[in-house]
Amino acid sequence: MNVPTAYAEGYGTARATDPEAVDNYVKHTRIGDPELDPIMEELSSIPPGELHRFIGAGIEGRDDVLKTAPEPLRNFFKNLEEPPWLDYEALRPGIRAFHGNVHLMLAAFVTGVLVEGFSTLIAKSFNITGRVASTRRRLQQNNRHMMDIFFPGGLQREGDGWKLSARIRFVHTRIRGLLNKSEEWDHDAWGTPVSAAHLGFAISVFSQRLIEYSLMLGAKFNEEEQRSILQVWRYAGYVMGIPETILYTSAEDANRIYKTSYMCEPEADIDSITVANMLIKAIPSVANVQDPQEQQQLVGLAYRLSRALIGERLATAFDFPKRSFWERGTLLQYRSKQRFLRTLAGIQRVRAHNFTQLLQISVYDDEGLSYKMPDHVHTSKSISW
Repeated sequence: MNVPTAYAEGYGTARATDPEAVDNYVKHTRIGDPELDPIMEELSSIPPGELHRFIGAGIEGRDDVLKTAPEPLRNFFKNLEEPPWLDYEALRPGIRAFHGNVHLMLAAFVTGVLVEGFSTLIAKSFNITGRVASTRRRLQQNNRHMMDIFFPGGLQREGDGWKLSARIRFVHTRIRGLLNKSEEWDHDAWGTPVSAAHLGFAISVFSQRLIEYSLMLGAKFNEEEQRSILQVWRYAGYVMGIPETILYTSAEDANRIYKTSYMCEPEADIDSITVANMLIKAIPSVANVQDPQEQQQLVGLAYRLSRALIGERLATAFDFPKRSFWERGTLLQYRSKQRFLRTLAGIQRVRAHNFTQLLQISVYDDEGLSYKMPDHVHTSKSISW
């Protein structure tokens, strides 16, 4: 096992508890996207505008343009297949549950899931590339991606959820390629940039931890709906190019990957601390809150909710503000308020409000989906994408 040095200590300790899962996780720190990485490397000399046009044609299904693309890219799209375990009908309960709990799932996603997702070394790629400076837009893009994969039909081939997931796969591959060639990336210590291990961990958090955190905030899901939410994220992860060798199959498997990663990953460092705090502080701008006092109150609530969700240990590692004795009932107060609002407004009005709210804090550009890719390792020196 070629263990990156940053994982050496955690790997040695963790392997005594679950050697199979630990070996698998650490192995994937040296793996990116085995199918797409070599194709994008082969096409790296193609002018950016032409490459973006071909990628967009492949994702959008415009065969008249794709037929003029290089053969490796044509074959990639030709060979895309739905996995044998995919059942579109099984996605319906999760989609219904999402639209009935949008505001709670969104709060759990931003203050719990996304923050926790950057506790791994994947945060280094964001700091090196400078994507931290685009935190507001990234939050809006994440909101849109979640909204579109949970839209009825969104993960079918012509749906925006599928298209966005495929676009994310290409973006990850391009950033991975740029970082691989950068002197700022320490391969011996950190393994592969935007590795399959980190993406497998992230999709486990996006799914299983999203359910758990949403329940903590007062959401209501039955067992069928929980299984369905897992299936929505699992298929989105598949389209995003996460190898099935690190893509969860069940709630139990997602929890196993989640726990394994924490045993292997080093303690959160300055990169994770920076990204986590930037995410929290970007919430008012995403919610379009203009008043400084309201902004401060919203950030304070977000920090308290995040600490309650991710736990004292990780929140302390992120240097989150300490909470007072009187703030320890944040979750209970939040749940009580949400129950009152749902009772007052009625479930149909709540759903309509939730959907409108999510639309407002997601990014929808006038020109539609963009398939531009970064062309420089530093975002500030790259084309606008």
